[in-house]
Amino acid sequence: MTTLSQRAPSQTCRTLTAEDIEALAIGAWILGTGGGGDPYHKLLNMRILYRAGREVTLIDPMTLDDDAVVGVLSNMGAPLVGQERLADPEFALKPVRMMEEYMGRKFDAIMSLEIGGGNGVHPMLVAALTGYPVVDADTMGRAYPEAQMTSVAVAGLRCYPLTMADIRDNDVIIPRAASWRWMERISRKACTEIGSVAATCKAPRTGAEVKAHGVLYSVSNAIALGHKVREARTAHTDPIEAVLSAAKGKLMFRGKVVDVERRATEGFLRGKAVVEGLGDDAGREMVVHFQNEFSVAYLDGDPVVMTPDLICLLDTVSGEGIGTDVLRFGQRVSVLALPAPEVFLSEQGIAAVGPRAFGFDLDFTSVFEETRP
Repeated sequence: MTTLSQRAPSQTCRTLTAEDIEALAIGAWILGTGGGGDPYHKLLNMRILYRAGREVTLIDPMTLDDDAVVGVLSNMGAPLVGQERLADPEFALKPVRMMEEYMGRKFDAIMSLEIGGGNGVHPMLVAALTGYPVVDADTMGRAYPEAQMTSVAVAGLRCYPLTMADIRDNDVIIPRAASWRWMERISRKACTEIGSVAATCKAPRTGAEVKAHGVLYSVSNAIALGHKVREARTAHTDPIEAVLSAAKGKLMFRGKVVDVERRATEGFLRGKAVVEGLGDDAGREMVVHFQNEFSVAYLDGDPVVMTPDLICLLDTVSGEGIGTDVLRFGQRVSVLALPAPEVFLSEQGIAAVGPRAFGFDLDFTSVFEETRP
């Protein structure tokens, strides 16, 4: 199956327009599957930077030299906390400079840890300030909540070093960790202590590692997805159908949110949403669980879609992604399933991000028959 994360762009290097950045925010929020942080605040910063004459260059990952050094960037923490703290481009830049000082050299390029949500826009802030090119790739093809839930972790690549910074002038460097799970535990604890939100620079990757193990062309595909939604809105056609067509997804349910349970704990936002069916789904009920991102959806008590397939809750009218931090009573939502990047359909991938990784006693079953392992 050809998925969003597998289609190559037509250009090897291009300057992103302001319209591309707007589209990226829309597409990344959809691919965030409820997490990755709302991109809105970062989008506001990007608008200011572009008006000031700054630009971002997107490069084809296959043009990277094998020995190029690439910074892998993200915010870490609970999305709900991120909503309460305005994004600052200098906040995103600080861990990059810390990592460069630690390595004793500059980066050749930067990329996102995850294309989903605000983290899909995050490296654009750094690129606009530094002039570094952004690699058209990430390590998730969506958003996941934990450090071991990446394509590079599935491949067994090195998990350290890591740099982290908060807005209070606290800096953290983790020079070594025994495993990806230990890196997750240590960095999550540090993040929790400084307020459950931090900017990070993950273990740097070589150009060869990005080409072999990255989820390639995810930025271009998020931009293309966002453009399709914007076009549908302009033409007053159905943006949900635009997403389904562009991402080769499946509509699982339509309804109204009637209950939300959530709690911020240990640097995560955990809970579930109850959606009461409308239209053809009237009389039915879907319950969608989340840990920052949506993980498993039950329809009338039966599991019908689960990670690593993407579970996306979109506003039925606008096609806008809805984060787990802003779900509320009365929202009219469409629940979509999108195909997972192939790396997560392997035995190792399912072990890292399948339903059991989130505490569900379920064997992974894809709604996309041809992608079942």
